[in-house]
Amino acid sequence: MQVPKLVIFDCDGILVDTENLANRRLAEWLSAAGFATNFEYCRKHFSGRSMVSVQKEIEEATEVRLGADFVERWNAGLPDLFSHGVEAIPYVREFVEAVRAAGIAYCVASSARVSKMHITLGQTGLLPLFAHAMFSSTMV
Repeated sequence: MQVPKLVIFDCDGILVDTENLANRRLAEWLSAAGFATNFEYCRKHFSGRSMVSVQKEIEEATEVRLGADFVERWNAGLPDLFSHGVEAIPYVREFVEAVRAAGIAYCVASSARVSKMHITLGQTGLLPLFAHAMFSSTMV
């Protein structure tokens, strides 16, 4: 087996479990805005997606309008949301440390903003492992 030259980790769902918290909150927000939904629907259809794409899909498919500041409000609420129990995926710390010990380059890349990764990785104690190499889709 060939040893990889680089391992790129996604953040949400691979390193940290934020999806349950985020999709519960999203279901509440969307329902309050008039888009009747629940946790299961949000988890199936919106997990791993940017709020920009979620808003676009809902507003193009329905008459529901989430507001010009929807994404800004969502992002502003993330620190509070994630202070309620973000957890590292089981055994991920050990895996990352094994990659590092093997001398393999690694980083985290996400559709999430770097500031969000700082919060979630920080909450789980994983931030020191990735502070050197964090990349967001907002960078491209």
